[in-house]
Amino acid sequence: MGNCWPSPVVSPSPGTTKHYNPAPNHGARTEQSTSTENRASLPLPPPAKEGRRVAGEEVPPCGRIVTPNLRSYTYAELKTATKNFRPDTVLGEGGFGRVFKGWVDEKTHAPSKAGVGVPVAVKKSNPDSSQGLKEWQAEVKFLGKFSHPNLVKLLGYCWEDGQFLLVYEYMQKGSLESHLFRKGAESLSWDTRLKIAIGAAQGLAFLHTTEKQVIYRDFKSSNILLDGDFNAKLSDFGLAKLGPVDGDSHVTTGIVGTYGYAAPEYMATGHLYVRSDVYGFGVVLLEILAGQRVLDMERATGQHNLVDWARPFLPDQKKLKKIMDPQLADEYPSKAAFQIAELILRCLESDPKNRPPMEEVLETLKTIQAIKMKPKELKASAKQKHTAQRHQHSPGNYHHHRHGGHTQSPVQHKHDGVAGAKRYEMYTGH
Repeated sequence: MGNCWPSPVVSPSPGTTKHYNPAPNHGARTEQSTSTENRASLPLPPPAKEGRRVAGEEVPPCGRIVTPNLRSYTYAELKTATKNFRPDTVLGEGGFGRVFKGWVDEKTHAPSKAGVGVPVAVKKSNPDSSQGLKEWQAEVKFLGKFSHPNLVKLLGYCWEDGQFLLVYEYMQKGSLESHLFRKGAESLSWDTRLKIAIGAAQGLAFLHTTEKQVIYRDFKSSNILLDGDFNAKLSDFGLAKLGPVDGDSHVTTGIVGTYGYAAPEYMATGHLYVRSDVYGFGVVLLEILAGQRVLDMERATGQHNLVDWARPFLPDQKKLKKIMDPQLADEYPSKAAFQIAELILRCLESDPKNRPPMEEVLETLKTIQAIKMKPKELKASAKQKHTAQRHQHSPGNYHHHRHGGHTQSPVQHKHDGVAGAKRYEMYTGH
């Protein structure tokens, strides 16, 4: 590892970054840095002679993080665990690096050969990306500190030879995004969707109520990972930030987030409130209800933005059925769906003060979970399912589409058990 000794320094400020404009832009991250952002200090070692420059600052080639919960891996160990980072082990990728599937010992988390022990996700940051370095630091800071059933577990890290890697628990069912939008993915029942929403709400409520409030800042369906029993865990804490202190209502920071999910007051002013996360939660809850992405330029004119298009349907119980995911096949209690719609509207309030706190959102979801289908609804659902099965097996009907009339995005995210995989980033300037 070399002679690198820990001492706190402030994470590097962003430098000149090339503009990247993906098209179409589905859920693109955006960052606009400002001089008012106070970045958290992390225990990074002082510059070494053999270091390199990222964003205009010297970055040591190796180091150790003073966090007792995390294992420090060598680069050679993670090469072994991932079969030398072979392409066939790639789980996902984004602008800041790739995520590989690796293997470690179940008890000690020591690296092992492929297929031996338990699988893990190894995130390898692009060594030349200043944003990748900042996110790596933030992940260590927050995930290395917190432990909660609804937060993905960070097992360890590697910082060696200018390489920055993180090792997470592997989530067997991949992301919520993949189940909602990817063709051929395992569809989610109403009960499973509510279970996922409640799990994600528990994770977010935990962050908001810790001794020092944490604003997640990037709540979206691709960051909600699922284990083998569809328990939801929040992943990718690269954009997380400590909340306001000393009685302040918000923090002023560079605009970092994902189009469609980021709260409007934050995108407009850079003022970040704890309840800015609640807006993102409302967007994801709408995606769960409708089975459609928040942004999709291939949908019909007027329907590109799901929030704008669906908003008029949410307060009307009769109209609500028009935007429900056809994959649910009416197998859900209409009363519960309407109460979810009402909760979505509250989360999407333009004024953050009018949005409910996550603890209240969580309790509301638990109350809704107890609502069951009425006998009349069960009978109608069974009849519809029988009709659909007859239609599917009728002569000449050989095609079955994942989302019926829903237009699918041409961008299919590879996000299999990954923390922070396959993202499309765009910088709006500095």
